[in-house]
Amino acid sequence: MESLVNIFWLGVKELRSLRSDTVMVLFVVYAFTSAIYTQATGTSSEINNASIGFVDEDGSSLSGKIVEAFYPPRFKKPVLIRADEVDDAMDSGRLMFVVDIPPQYEQRLRAGRSAEIMVNIDATAMLQASIGAGYIQNIITDQVSEFLSRSDPNFRYPVRLVTRREFNPNGDTSWFNSIVALINQITLLTTVLTGAALIREREHGTIEHLLVMPLTAFEIAMAKIWANALVILVAVTASLILIVRLILQVPVAGSPWLFMTGVVLYLFFATALGVFLGTIARTMAQFALLIILLLIVLQLLSGGQTPIESQPPALQKLTFFLPSRHFVSFSQAIIYRGAGIEAVWPNFLMVALIGAGCFVYALNRFRASISLSR
Repeated sequence: MESLVNIFWLGVKELRSLRSDTVMVLFVVYAFTSAIYTQATGTSSEINNASIGFVDEDGSSLSGKIVEAFYPPRFKKPVLIRADEVDDAMDSGRLMFVVDIPPQYEQRLRAGRSAEIMVNIDATAMLQASIGAGYIQNIITDQVSEFLSRSDPNFRYPVRLVTRREFNPNGDTSWFNSIVALINQITLLTTVLTGAALIREREHGTIEHLLVMPLTAFEIAMAKIWANALVILVAVTASLILIVRLILQVPVAGSPWLFMTGVVLYLFFATALGVFLGTIARTMAQFALLIILLLIVLQLLSGGQTPIESQPPALQKLTFFLPSRHFVSFSQAIIYRGAGIEAVWPNFLMVALIGAGCFVYALNRFRASISLSR
């Protein structure tokens, strides 16, 4: 009982110390608000306001329907240009796409003959160019199919594909990016807060005050773990409700309580990792370098940015032992697909086991560093 009391009051001391660190408090607030919103909306895998021009050499009703099918917000209002203006328009960057509809295009289609449309693309904007080409092809194909089906009652495609998107019907990138950003901030901020608290006490000399008290290494480490984990847990809850659900309008299909339970398990690992790095680094500069070296790897291999299935087979086996992979897996399953505990318990178990092992190792390192300080 006395040990629990010591852990509680030491944790309260950590919270007071964090409250007095204005820069760190502002950093936590920024990381779980503006940073998440910016990452969710700053990049997009959808095409948006792309400039497009048409060289309509056919002048038919079909070519007119094709031109009218392109409108905001995916594309800007189409611009009609002459064939001799294409090079200048694309060289100057005024148009990203130029669609050339050849003469007698509608007539050839009505006669059952093949006809081609040329699409000129400015590929310097690689992401927009590749995605926009697919949009243009689908829009033109739909318009031509609709036109021919009205003009020729016998016209039929041998196969009709019907696409239905699960979990993200409109393909909104912000739905995906917001959760990935939240997961990345949890890993980064938890490790930074815990490790920085340990290094700050060493630099300020307050660790010596703790060493002369009747405290164990377990009590000191657990106090830092629960105090910093509590701060992150409150920040995650507020960010999930205010930023993800209210502002970005991302629906949470599963149980928020189940997700927060998984967050608590992962925080146990992340705080233990912060304690471990805090025992290795002697200054904040060294700690920052370790953070860059380790956390970037954890985030890249977690499956948040690059799917695990797209990674080399040998690397996939290695990532199985990374808690960040299991954290990303059950977070996406709960939030996007509405998975229950029966689907995510293996991931919960792996995070708990790896977190426990990391905590034991970090505690031994911390105990050894205290022994040297004594």
